[in-house]
Amino acid sequence: MTSSRRYELMEDNHGHDDQKKFRILASGDIHGDIGLARKLAEKADKEKVDLVILCGDLTFFDQSTDGIIGPFVEKHKKVLLIPGNHEGVATADFLADFYGVKNIHGYSVKYMDIGIFGAGGANIGINQVSEKELYDLLRKGYDKIKYLKKKIMVTHVHPSETKMEKFSDIVPGSEGIKRAVDKFHPDILLCSHVHEAEGIEEKIGKTKVINVGKKGKIIEL
Repeated sequence: MTSSRRYELMEDNHGHDDQKKFRILASGDIHGDIGLARKLAEKADKEKVDLVILCGDLTFFDQSTDGIIGPFVEKHKKVLLIPGNHEGVATADFLADFYGVKNIHGYSVKYMDIGIFGAGGANIGINQVSEKELYDLLRKGYDKIKYLKKKIMVTHVHPSETKMEKFSDIVPGSEGIKRAVDKFHPDILLCSHVHEAEGIEEKIGKTKVINVGKKGKIIEL
């Protein structure tokens, strides 16, 4: 089993102290745009982020994988990714293994007092994941980090019953993800999927839901 597919992936906190903010650059929907990947990597370097999170649709229907993760690795950034509806789990695993980064589809990682867990895919399209499977994958990842002080959920699709759902007539929100938010109460949910909802932020209870979009969003904890 490769390092990207363990149930819990642990990172040490070397180089951090309790007073330092943990900085994340989150992006999604790159769709094989190598130029965009390079710009995001430059942004990650300039902003001195500790971690890059890629919320799926890294490719265009499993094509255009060349150079999507490489720019971040060249900047010596740690990367977490999940598949979207444009790539399957096998492609996400390939990218993670090839570049030495981590696919958290159904898994979790720990950085200091922050637990990050995720599930990719979507409830529509060729890489469709059922609502039950989305919830179960998120529960599996959450169970490993639920004791931590701060929790971040990473998905490709947005939850149902949100503003983001209203930005598209053909891309429904996920009932499974909404159920996971209601059950696990993560501090932050990072998603993408609906391009028109890029940058939208809203709350579900205590959870801040952010559509990070392809331009990327800096998050500090």
